[in-house]
Amino acid sequence: LDSDEMRVIRDGVTRRQQWSGRPGPVLGEAIDRLLLETDQLFGWIAFEFGVYRYGLQQRLAPRTPLARVFWPRTRIVVTREQIQLWGATEAHRDTILGLLGDGLPEVRQARPVDVIADPSNYRDRVASAVGEIADGRYHKVILSRSLEVPFPLDFPSTYRLGRRHNTPVRSFLLRLGGIRAVGYSPELVAAVRDDGIVVTEPLAGTRALGRGVTRDRQARDDLESNSKEIVEHAISVRSSLQEMTEIAEPGSAVVTDFMTVRERGSVQHLGSTVSGRLGPPNDRMDALEALFPAVTASGIPKAGGVEAILRLDEAPRGLYSGAVVMFSADGGLDAALTLRAAYERDGKTWLRAGAGIIEESTPEREFEETCEKLSTLAPYLVARQ
Repeated sequence: LDSDEMRVIRDGVTRRQQWSGRPGPVLGEAIDRLLLETDQLFGWIAFEFGVYRYGLQQRLAPRTPLARVFWPRTRIVVTREQIQLWGATEAHRDTILGLLGDGLPEVRQARPVDVIADPSNYRDRVASAVGEIADGRYHKVILSRSLEVPFPLDFPSTYRLGRRHNTPVRSFLLRLGGIRAVGYSPELVAAVRDDGIVVTEPLAGTRALGRGVTRDRQARDDLESNSKEIVEHAISVRSSLQEMTEIAEPGSAVVTDFMTVRERGSVQHLGSTVSGRLGPPNDRMDALEALFPAVTASGIPKAGGVEAILRLDEAPRGLYSGAVVMFSADGGLDAALTLRAAYERDGKTWLRAGAGIIEESTPEREFEETCEKLSTLAPYLVARQ
């Protein structure tokens, strides 16, 4: 799905369709048709998918990617108890049996990158946002910066090495729609279960982790008592709860595990869980549109935050701060926020991380936060041979 057309590619034949309105119903209808023939679809949704809700689609260039969804020819599901294969060939089976019998070779040594480089004038952009917040234009915005990786990645090896050092809610390794990515998602944007329960898990408020027991404890204590981090988290949860009430049955939207510390690799966050029961006539795409983009990757109010991102951030964001998604035939949806990731497109490789800017923010601390988040992956990059 692009900003001006939807394409369905099947057996080498491409069918094109112009569309207008909101992208959710358009994508949802195509997904529902495909799920008549299979039980799961996978893909990603770009940050720009979320600008339509706020009437900002005129800011997008023609052919801006909004979503890429595919039906895999072969699916392999590994659990602790078994390995299941769908559409697998004898070659697939032989490869899996070989891996089970012989194991995997050791991952080659990582080639870390320096996270301090800042060619995007990030601190200046943070200062501009703080000024706009002080003027009352919005309350919070997430601004990000990209960090070039000066060598091509071995994506599977990077995934293996990085996963050993991260504790994500979801992890992913993908090559779809002209982009490759590997990452460790810290939170769910939206999950819709087959019983109609909708869940989102906003994380806001960050401190470093992994610097020793004493320093980690000090960072946690500061995180739990710092007024800036507490305010940032509380207003994010309030925004998520308001969005949940839009699509949930009256009285069913609740907050649980409020402001608990969630450890995610090189950082620790304040996290909460917001849930509700999907109310008729809403479906999973209504839930996704209400909660997307994640409040913790856009701003508050979202309309002002998204508009500021389109002006102040490196655009388009694309997969960064979008979602890696899975759709199920039972009406289910799993959308993991695309952060803490490495990307490759058109021969370029990069990392990207952001920080939440509020009136109390300082450019230096927000830059430091991006360094902490980039360190989730930067030490574990394995170069392609």
